[in-house]
Amino acid sequence: MKEEFYTALEDFPVVTAVKDYNGLEMALETENKVVFVLFGNITDISMIVKKIKAKNKIAIVHVDLIEGLGSKEIAAKFIKYNTLADGIISTKANIISAAKDLGLITVQRFFLIDSLSLKNVIKYIEAGHADTYEVLPGGMYKIITMLSNISSVPLIAGGLISDKEDVISALSAGATAISSTDTTIWTL
Repeated sequence: MKEEFYTALEDFPVVTAVKDYNGLEMALETENKVVFVLFGNITDISMIVKKIKAKNKIAIVHVDLIEGLGSKEIAAKFIKYNTLADGIISTKANIISAAKDLGLITVQRFFLIDSLSLKNVIKYIEAGHADTYEVLPGGMYKIITMLSNISSVPLIAGGLISDKEDVISALSAGATAISSTDTTIWTL
């Protein structure tokens, strides 16, 4: 499944990131193959993922944003055994590690706010903890270039991607794909 995920990112470098049911319905009608789920709770996440899988798309659930899931490794087990999700997104290394052990696709999300957070991102990328990394905000093209040069797995730029110029710039800087909740970006 990981290779299918990588291929989907290369073939459709705009990842639809959905934050509500309206966005989900719109994402299901796009050609994009990867859907990042940024909403839901433990009572509806299985149904949300089922809708995505019914459209033959890859479902990646941001476990940190699912109501009722905690910041412990059990969140990865819940997703694995109670949904059809292909993988998870998290900012937490312990959850990424647990999900990887379970065979789920792992996307580690990083918020770059200063040079210290950048050093931590470099450390994680060099250690190869996740299957891919998402760096926010996505408009830091010098940083994206540097990180894509040290990463052996795809790098996704997300956050504050607002137009075609941002998409092209992030991809030109070395990002494999971008993620956005902005529906106008999904059809570029």
